[in-house]
Amino acid sequence: MSQVPTAHNAAGKHDFAPTVLMPGDPLRAQFIARTFLENARLVNDVRGIQGYTGTYRGKPVSVMASGMGMPTMGIYSYELFNFYGVERILRVGSAGMISQKLRLRDVVAGMSAYSNSNYGAQFGFAGNLAPCADFGLLTAASKAAEQRGVPMKVGPIFSSDVFYDESVPTAGETLEKLGVLAVEMEAYALYLNAARAGKQALALLTISDNPKTGEALSSQDRQTTFTQMMEIALEIA
Repeated sequence: MSQVPTAHNAAGKHDFAPTVLMPGDPLRAQFIARTFLENARLVNDVRGIQGYTGTYRGKPVSVMASGMGMPTMGIYSYELFNFYGVERILRVGSAGMISQKLRLRDVVAGMSAYSNSNYGAQFGFAGNLAPCADFGLLTAASKAAEQRGVPMKVGPIFSSDVFYDESVPTAGETLEKLGVLAVEMEAYALYLNAARAGKQALALLTISDNPKTGEALSSQDRQTTFTQMMEIALEIA
């Protein structure tokens, strides 16, 4: 019995390209497809999680939303890696700054992901996991950013299971002392799924807010103006 389509993805077996850009927001997925891809076609819209496949400079590329948080990222990235033959997923998302040296709209690449999530327990390791990005993708993204004149910051990020976290700013100050750059909610699950499947993953993030000060960009800005991050991802897709 075929494993596709799934309960979460109506696409056919060969509807996805080997590389998938994965924002959290379905409207950001739609924006990327309409702005950057040629001949983009909708291949999934189950639960409004839009997925498109087209070409970028003649190369097949897909984009699909992950939704918010590790449970949904865990489902979609697992299915893409294990059922649809996807080789690499580039998360293109927003993040809150932990390092107060950052500014709104700065681009960050997650070299590794820390977490307060129990997602890693399923893999049977009796300890704390801190999965890493694929080195080849990270190196390629760094070069692409440099060529575009984008001062991308590279370092560890924190994937939180909690958005309205009552421990902030205490937790943020602790993480900042440990060199953590930013907080988001999906990369940890993505990196672990990629490691388990023997595939490639990288989180490219744009700083959308500062949990410490309350400074933040609008939801519309997050959907349509984080193009530097998107262009870097497409360059290395």
